[in-house]
Amino acid sequence: NSSSNSSFCWLCGCIQIVNSNKNNYKTTSFIAKSVSTVWKRFVPKQAENITHLLYRQQQQHQHQQRKCASSISAAVVTHFSCIKSYSNVLTIKFQPLSRNTFTSHYQQPFAPLYLNKHFLSISTKANTSHPITMSANEPTKEELEALIAQQGNHLRQLKKDGAPKDEIVAAVAELKKRKQTLADKFPPEKPFNREGFEDLMKRRFFYAQAFEIYGGVSGLYDYGPTGCAIMNNVQSEWRRHFVLEEGMFEISTPAMTPHRVLEASGHVERFADVMVKDVKNGDCHRADHLLVGVMEKRIKDKKTTAEEKKEYQRVIDLVDSYNMVDLGELFKKYSIVSPFTGNDLSDPLEFNMMFKTEIGPTGDNPAFLRPETAQGIFLAFKRLYDFNNGRLPLAGAQIGPAFRNEISPKAGLLRVREFTLAEIEHFVDPEDKSHPKFKRVADLKLPLYTAQCQLDGKPLVHTSIQDAVDQGIISCETMGYFIGRIYLFVKKLGANLDKVRFRQHMPAEMAHYACDCWDCELHTSYGWIECIGCADRSCYDITQHAKASGHDIFASKTLDTPIKRDLVCVVADRKKCGPVFRKDAGLIFKHFESYSNEDAEEFEKKIQEGPVTLTIEGKELTVTPDIVTIQRKTVTEYETRFVPSVIEPSFGLGRIIYSLLEHSFDCREGDDHRQWLSLVPLIAPVKCSLLPLMDKEEFAPCLDELARQLTVHGVSYRRDDCGVSIGKRYARTDEIGIPFGITVDYDTLSTNTVTLRERNTMKQIRLPVNDVAFLVSHLCTGHKQWADAISEYGEVQTGSAN
Repeated sequence: NSSSNSSFCWLCGCIQIVNSNKNNYKTTSFIAKSVSTVWKRFVPKQAENITHLLYRQQQQHQHQQRKCASSISAAVVTHFSCIKSYSNVLTIKFQPLSRNTFTSHYQQPFAPLYLNKHFLSISTKANTSHPITMSANEPTKEELEALIAQQGNHLRQLKKDGAPKDEIVAAVAELKKRKQTLADKFPPEKPFNREGFEDLMKRRFFYAQAFEIYGGVSGLYDYGPTGCAIMNNVQSEWRRHFVLEEGMFEISTPAMTPHRVLEASGHVERFADVMVKDVKNGDCHRADHLLVGVMEKRIKDKKTTAEEKKEYQRVIDLVDSYNMVDLGELFKKYSIVSPFTGNDLSDPLEFNMMFKTEIGPTGDNPAFLRPETAQGIFLAFKRLYDFNNGRLPLAGAQIGPAFRNEISPKAGLLRVREFTLAEIEHFVDPEDKSHPKFKRVADLKLPLYTAQCQLDGKPLVHTSIQDAVDQGIISCETMGYFIGRIYLFVKKLGANLDKVRFRQHMPAEMAHYACDCWDCELHTSYGWIECIGCADRSCYDITQHAKASGHDIFASKTLDTPIKRDLVCVVADRKKCGPVFRKDAGLIFKHFESYSNEDAEEFEKKIQEGPVTLTIEGKELTVTPDIVTIQRKTVTEYETRFVPSVIEPSFGLGRIIYSLLEHSFDCREGDDHRQWLSLVPLIAPVKCSLLPLMDKEEFAPCLDELARQLTVHGVSYRRDDCGVSIGKRYARTDEIGIPFGITVDYDTLSTNTVTLRERNTMKQIRLPVNDVAFLVSHLCTGHKQWADAISEYGEVQTGSAN
């Protein structure tokens, strides 16, 4: 349109008609003609969309305007009087757009939902605070879902108002169309076949319930050959990715931990979950898990209203923030009973999850099986600090078993009573939590589900680690660095990155030792599962152990400028203390050494009035004025002492492995019974299979030579020379995730070449026998990609590959 005060607005799906001058009707006929011509030429299917869209806006305003619908053609507002009738529903603006500009934009067909700065979208005056607009390129899933919800609300309103049948039919057709658009652009995931998955895990002995022939014990599992191999591969990669690359110090400490250690750390008092009991049969249920299960069941109930569903979902979202009192109130509010018997439940109560035991035969030294490996590293800090030549930062690492007496273990490897933890304790100066390698991960964009998003009921955000640290979402650079390294680790292990998120702990659920904490969660058929935690434990643990043990645990750093400090000290006369306090004299000396200036001055006032009784480690010791003196002196300090802070990444290896197995489980197209695992070669239990085409004696020498070469290159293999067809043997190796298969056939005898099959694509190459072990080794370590192998050797077609 050449008019200076008007424009042609391209109406595409859910795009706004924007028009600033409601009284300008001069371009009516031009708009009608342009729309009818251009719209039908390029995107005729969108014609019906705008018809429904404008008509819907009209209906939302005034019921009596429905008669105007007949004047709206398929995609063209043929009469400007209709636009006028919408002016109190739509925000309408005109902006200049010349005919030349218009023509240049529409010389070629384009995607129906393509937008640029010239194309605008519909907003309604009735809901101007939250207009639904389309993104600048392709619509997101959330936008399409919002449009579906909007149309659903409109359809319900029509039915409520008793609208004519043809209007309801049109609204239903539009709703179906929007749902189909969503399904086309974002196909729903195929339901996970958990029954088939669990059958495969047991049949191929990835893992199985322990003590099975005695009926088994909940929460205890055996890892089979394949499961053990995957566990070893994950641990090896963890050591490479963290211990080796970050220069950490790996140690090993006992699993049996004295009571006083875990009492000092706070675990004896606080390491508990909330449970409820069936009042009749005594069955125990973990309260938060039972609450979530009930809420999910009620959400799926067709009788539940939309408002109730929203309320139940809110309860699920905030479940981690509820304490024992909150859970009790919710159980009463929603009348929750035992899920199996329907019996009433007890009030919630705390249950400490540590396994109790005793060290020695006398019972005088109570202990626990450790619930985490971290405490052993904290107690070894002084030795690690000396080993590192008295420098920070430093990191201790440990892999080993941990034990937690879960209330109701379930979900396979996800909630067990004995499991393998891999933990890192990174010690830093509390006044300097920067990291020298932070820039390496600063630009990584991660899905962050912040505590504020959870509390506000908002979705997660994708943001760079640098921005998250700058905005204070992530507490410090070192925390951000390890979150980035964790993301790269799970990516390397082959996790589906669409099923990975980092969730920040809400204040109410924060561990007693943490000032900031993030969980790397992987999505499984059981929902989002916490697999890795990254916590800023501040100075809590070392401070607690120093107090409880009476030992100084600290780090130090040289001061740029020496400082002078006035000291007030209480000095006990050793010659006089010995005869008076005997073996307790050492307690007196240590007690006075720990005094600050304020403590010493307060003691000075008391001792001037007469003997002072001190309570030290439960003992009452009376100090008289003649055995102590108060000294004042000035000292020059060239270094300062401090208690280091700790950043702790903690990895539940069993949960990680379970999630990876679920992410990699699939069935071959067209054959649901042919299951396979797409495990990345890095963690696959076996890297390669050795398969003779037939069980013939003449193939044995070549197989033996290949086995020798694979062993030399450190490539694990599985030899399968039973009499079944090669296709069935491929299927068997696919089931346990073997990524590559070497086949020895009759051509091998004459050409000294073999075929190498890749599991995911089922494509094959042929290469010399002497090349295959080297190639497979490099494919497994990532030094070469399968596409490189095809480029080098060329793809070959065989009937057995599939």
